[in-house]
Amino acid sequence: MNGEMMLKHAAGVVENRRRRYGEPLDLFDHIAKRWSLVLGTKVTPAQVAMCLIDVKMARLVHDPKHLDSTVDVAGYAAMLREVQR
Repeated sequence: MNGEMMLKHAAGVVENRRRRYGEPLDLFDHIAKRWSLVLGTKVTPAQVAMCLIDVKMARLVHDPKHLDSTVDVAGYAAMLREVQR
């Protein structure tokens, strides 16, 4: 799969998740509030997206060719942009 195809696939995954879980800002805001309680410090929706990207990056260290993790990084990057608006 080339880069353009991977990005199109990631866009499809993001759209599927949007239908299943709702708008990224609402979901990531909910996650941020939960993480804020657990961690005892304010977490923003953008920080949630960055942390999820970092989880996928850590997994890619162990398997750099794992397509699902690469697709997820692209999807979370798109959601990061949405929650920063």
